[in-house]
Amino acid sequence: HAGFRVQGFSCLTQGLGSQPLPSGVRMTFTRFVEPGRVCLITYGPDVGKICTIVDVVDDRRALIDGPLTGVVRQTIPYKRLRLTDLRVEVDRGCSTDSLAQALEDDSTLSKWEETTWAKKLAAKKRRANLTDLERFKVMVARKKKSRVIKDAIKKK
Repeated sequence: HAGFRVQGFSCLTQGLGSQPLPSGVRMTFTRFVEPGRVCLITYGPDVGKICTIVDVVDDRRALIDGPLTGVVRQTIPYKRLRLTDLRVEVDRGCSTDSLAQALEDDSTLSKWEETTWAKKLAAKKRRANLTDLERFKVMVARKKKSRVIKDAIKKK
């Protein structure tokens, strides 16, 4: 496959007559806009949800679907997507049912939840939903931890 850049994303193209890379040359980009690429939506009503690219519409939009995460099939601009390292083997323009089956067979959502990126997003969401009392408890625990560390350093 040959690749080209589209608004900060790399896109795979087929049949454009591009020459293969010479041996020993590494491709700059590893996350391509391609059918089966798992993405994170960063804007709109589905922000924070995981979806999969089903088809590339043009150089600005992709057709996405997220049958396991509640994202309906829709076209979305690349600017609203962040590509992940995860990819599912599906055909271009596959049905929602076959995509759901492929995601379950590959256990893609559990792989996503194990990534550092997903863990950081979960921690950020947890912190945002703390109550005043919970924030106070965190502050007290942080002070206590800091005090223990300072005392241990003084003893050395």
